Amino acid sequence: MKRVMLDGGSGVDICPLSTLQRMKIGTKRIRPNNVCVRAFDGIKRDTIGEIDLILTIGPVDFEVTFQVLDMETSYNFLLGRPWIHAAGAVPSTLHQMVKFEHEDQEIMVHGVDEQSIYRDPLVSCLEAREGSDHIVYQAFEIVVADQCEEGKPCP
Repeated sequence: MKRVMLDGGSGVDICPLSTLQRMKIGTKRIRPNNVCVRAFDGIKRDTIGEIDLILTIGPVDFEVTFQVLDMETSYNFLLGRPWIHAAGAVPSTLHQMVKFEHEDQEIMVHGVDEQSIYRDPLVSCLEAREGSDHIVYQAFEIVVADQCEEGKPCP
């Protein structure tokens, strides 16, 4: 399953109803509950209920209790603090990866999206060193102007 979002600011693990429908998982497996969540846009939303799903992340299977919401999202699952703490995971947004330990081994799972998040033809893209083809580097110059006369170009 692509488009799994890790969010250390989320107090719940979320599965949109549309993800369950695409996976052909019946709504009979959803247990009712009285959980209300505040979405990223600040709006309170009632959940449909909760469901337990087995997720394979790297070589490890996790049983995750998801809150099911009927809302449009850009992700298929959102793994929040409940999963992060249960797995002992350390997510890195900068490196697009998550680390956790399993059976005395460090497991690193990298994001598979090779697309740059920021696309602007005015910002040059640098080629990565050999062996680092999946990493996209971008360079830009920061110009600080203390004072400029009105109507005249800044140096």
